[in-house]
Amino acid sequence: MKYTVAVRELTEFTAKQGDLDLRFTPSPSAQEGIAGHAVVTARRAAGYQTEVSLSGDYRHLTVRGRADGYDPTRNRLEEIKTFRGDLERMPANHRHLHWAQVKMYGWLMCDKLGLEEMHLALVYFDIASQKETAIEETHSAAALKQYFEEQCGRFLAWAEQELAHRSARNQALTALRFPHASFRPGQRQLAEAVYRATATGCCLMAEAPTGIGKTIGTLFPLLKACPGQELDKVFYLAAKTSGRGLALDALSLIKKSEPALPLRVLELIARDKACEYPDKACHGESCPLAKGFYDRLPQARSAALVHGAMDKEALRTVALEHQVCPYYLSQELARWSDVVVGDYNYYFDTSAMLYGLTAANQWRVGVLVDEAHNLIDRARKMYTAELDQTEFHFLRQSAPAALKKSLDRLNRAWNALHRDQEEPYRVYPEIPLKFTTAMQQVIADITDFMAENPTHVDSKLQRFYFDALQFSRLAETFDMHSLFDITLKADSRRADSMLCIRNIIPAPFLGPRFEAARSVTLFSATLSPWHFYCDTLGLPENTVCVDVESPFRAEQLSVRVISKVSTRYQHREESLSPIADLMARQYEDKPGNYLAFFSSFDYLQKVLELFKARYPQITTWEQSRRMEEAEREQFLARFTPASQGIGFAVLGGPFAEGIDLPGERLVGAFIATLGLPQLNPVNEQIKERMGAAFGAGYDYTYLFPGIQKVVQAAGRVIRTQQDRGVVYLIDDRFARPNVRRLLPAWWKVES
Repeated sequence: MKYTVAVRELTEFTAKQGDLDLRFTPSPSAQEGIAGHAVVTARRAAGYQTEVSLSGDYRHLTVRGRADGYDPTRNRLEEIKTFRGDLERMPANHRHLHWAQVKMYGWLMCDKLGLEEMHLALVYFDIASQKETAIEETHSAAALKQYFEEQCGRFLAWAEQELAHRSARNQALTALRFPHASFRPGQRQLAEAVYRATATGCCLMAEAPTGIGKTIGTLFPLLKACPGQELDKVFYLAAKTSGRGLALDALSLIKKSEPALPLRVLELIARDKACEYPDKACHGESCPLAKGFYDRLPQARSAALVHGAMDKEALRTVALEHQVCPYYLSQELARWSDVVVGDYNYYFDTSAMLYGLTAANQWRVGVLVDEAHNLIDRARKMYTAELDQTEFHFLRQSAPAALKKSLDRLNRAWNALHRDQEEPYRVYPEIPLKFTTAMQQVIADITDFMAENPTHVDSKLQRFYFDALQFSRLAETFDMHSLFDITLKADSRRADSMLCIRNIIPAPFLGPRFEAARSVTLFSATLSPWHFYCDTLGLPENTVCVDVESPFRAEQLSVRVISKVSTRYQHREESLSPIADLMARQYEDKPGNYLAFFSSFDYLQKVLELFKARYPQITTWEQSRRMEEAEREQFLARFTPASQGIGFAVLGGPFAEGIDLPGERLVGAFIATLGLPQLNPVNEQIKERMGAAFGAGYDYTYLFPGIQKVVQAAGRVIRTQQDRGVVYLIDDRFARPNVRRLLPAWWKVES
């Protein structure tokens, strides 16, 4: 069986050495790199060959790639690298890797043309000065062949291991059995839909009730489909930590049921949560886990893959045993894992790692999107950019003299944007060219300054630089999918403003992500209306929508809708007393454990204070802002079969979904939504833009955003397998006919 690898991928595996160095050094953009290559090759004499396709074999390994340029007259093969700043500051391990690439191409060219020797050149092109620096070496074909075979030999041992793993994995997955004795009601329907969607290469949207086991019901069929569909990877994407935990638990159950299954499971976590030395910079002169990272990486990589289950703690243990950074070890292991569990942003964000690797390596992947109702809001944030003029003024005061001129020019263009604006918020039809031009000049000047002054440390400058880059990128793609709005800052001493490119319809950005996968399954307890999610997210036209039958019986759970209490912002004070009394009556009628959800910490605190004052005999505990994982675990640990009391939490937080408190650990919940102010200009603009894009039929989704959140939460708070539970939903907007139609028929609405 042949194993095919690109020259760049092979050399990055075999020839990387030395320190991990993440010090910020502005590098040319992809467009600048392409343009730089074009400038260099245009300077060459007639007959110069560009993008030369090369391929060669070593045993059952095929190595292929494209050499940047070859001059047949001089017999010179060139590898062109664009850069910014001082070439002397380029790390030695970067140069070593560049030589490895050009030597590999050198042998492939010698083999192709039957040459006895080859002149090799690393051509470094400075984007700023447009100057070339060439470093040349001459090697015999025999020496280049020996180098080629040494690198291939080192990689081939790994490739053979990977081929053996892939074969064993597929054989085990073909025979994989469902880890439970039987499917739950509705679970088989979900599993069959996932399998069929993967087999036919289409996307799937599945609305399935909470409690039927959606996690195992989607992972199992997708893993079963891997051998037949030749899938390289499965990505399980979750909105929150709790979702990742459920996926890891399900995968652990699958592996326990099939002990011989060689499945590599990797959990990706945020860099700030994985960092062992948050007070140190990511380079070898500061962090001990960055020093010599690439020298110790091969052993750490092998050890982690032997372990197989690479969750946060397991990965940390392996990383520290080999003295490498846990976060960047996980980034490397994503290439060699079978299942990757992580946040939405790893596949859907602008610089998503998993999507980038999928495209670069042409992987066939199956993607699962957990609690997919969250994806719209998350995607909008991914493709939204803000610039704060007050923070910009602080930057100008401390900025280096070399940047003053372009920063002042940008400030004048910024002021001109809102000079005639009288209302506090306004949407503009376009982003003026004068402003974007000034912004691009500032970005270019900061890039050059940082390249020339790599030791200069200025957190405000760097933060603005990244914000400006994001804003500039989104400005280039600005269209009807987004708004450009300006908010005047009332608390500013000067006439400052906040600029925002606000994404409304993420479909144009997410569409390519869906197309890159063999199949994407989005599942949640609430994905209605189908057309809204399909159109807004940019799902393909052949997407299949499945409404999984609920195994739930109305007598198992009492859902009582209280429509006589207004939770609108202006009525919030009046709502406190009836909500507190309602909670106390229900508790006294049936003591036990309850959860009370509110749409903000402020609302939560007001109800809690009143409740404690009126009913001090009832035990209460509360969610606090920015709770650590240990604190969240302590909050849930209060719910035991023997305990009684009410836990106060916030809608949309970690306790609103993804928790499992079966039996008498939880007997009821109260859910109240905080209404938005009567006039919300951003909401009005969103409704108008959505209406223009899709028609007025979508309006209700935005007229009642709080109601949608409540309806979604109700299905998650009490698990469907629990008998005799009770949920109260509190908001007077439930009395409206066009809201009532969103509710299940068996919910009892109390006027």
